Amino acid sequence: MEESRPMATGTVQIDNERVRVTLWQFAPGEATGHHRHEMDYVVVPLATGRLLITNPNGTESRSELVAGKSYFRHAGVEHNVINDNPKEFAFVEIEMKQQTVDPSQPLASASAKPLSAKESCR
Repeated sequence: MEESRPMATGTVQIDNERVRVTLWQFAPGEATGHHRHEMDYVVVPLATGRLLITNPNGTESRSELVAGKSYFRHAGVEHNVINDNPKEFAFVEIEMKQQTVDPSQPLASASAKPLSAKESCR
């Protein structure tokens, strides 16, 4: 059985029909608690650091995150995420809700081209 840890703070910043955006803030040793992701999601680390991941079967792994280097995961991931740093750690989690696609509309390009300041403020 997993030891009891203090809980990280999850602050929902946006929750609409398309996405849920949550800011997760962790003091050293704080955890999200065991959970299952019901939606695909992207994590955007706000700092560089290490997270301890505990899986439902009791195995552990460590993930090295780099500030600003986002990553994607499919729905179904189950884990507890723990701040394994001697300092505070934070990331933004963006969960993508199911969408119906209108086949008459063109799909947006998935380019990684940086946006100008003017484009990013739209």
